[in-house]
Amino acid sequence: MRFQGTDTYIATEDLQMAVNAAVTLERPLLIKGEPGTGKTMLAEEVAAALGRPLINWHIKSTSKAQQGLYEYDAVSRLRDSQLGDERVKDIGNYIKRGKLWDAFETDERVVLLIDEIDKADIEFPNDLLTELDQMEFFVYETGETVRAKNRPIVIITSNNEKELPDAFLRRCFFHFISFPDRDTMERIVKVHHPRIKQELISEALDIFFNVREVPGLKKKPTTSELIDWLKLLMADDIPDEILKERDHTRAIPPLYGALLKNEQDVHTLQRLAFMVRRDTG
Repeated sequence: MRFQGTDTYIATEDLQMAVNAAVTLERPLLIKGEPGTGKTMLAEEVAAALGRPLINWHIKSTSKAQQGLYEYDAVSRLRDSQLGDERVKDIGNYIKRGKLWDAFETDERVVLLIDEIDKADIEFPNDLLTELDQMEFFVYETGETVRAKNRPIVIITSNNEKELPDAFLRRCFFHFISFPDRDTMERIVKVHHPRIKQELISEALDIFFNVREVPGLKKKPTTSELIDWLKLLMADDIPDEILKERDHTRAIPPLYGALLKNEQDVHTLQRLAFMVRRDTG
């Protein structure tokens, strides 16, 4: 079965080709792109479209590669031994399986999402090279080797905040998700808001893309924020004319809190509005 997008996820032809190529080559698919371009959702939709279970491994700044394999709780075992607990006779009672172990042990092929890998330190990707190559790892405490029953479909996302090691990149099939153009964005909006009026979409997209082009923004509004903003506009039943006939010297769109998420960007638009008023006044 090939991935062609879903009813709830608009996938470009390039993205469809990247997913299917990675599946065919049995290589991890590394997806890069700015936040809000649907990288995490892609893994969810690929799993749904292919009828595969999804295992999520959300990476934090403190995450270590070993946690994806297993963790040995030596402290608890020492405590239980002091208390005379019979559980200490089986060291397996103190080994906590990680997400990779779960993915390797399943009886069917799963989709494994390693989400936002660039949040971890630079050694994190390197520490997973052997496991992702050979689809196995050794448990030192028990002397067992855990091998994948079925090679998982691995999707790795990155917000492109830091460079990843070359050795890791060589093992991946890479795809960069560009921010959607206007036509693609309109299709995405209609998926989430199928009953939205065309006039509202047109005016809202004008404002949205104009805001994204404002120089100096600390955080540009993303697709998910556009969807939320439109939901608010529809819920408050704001007439299309308010958007269409808006005062361009104000610069700040209605219900801007759904689009702009920090004070600095609000001030940037306010300064822009002041400059426009000064030049036109």
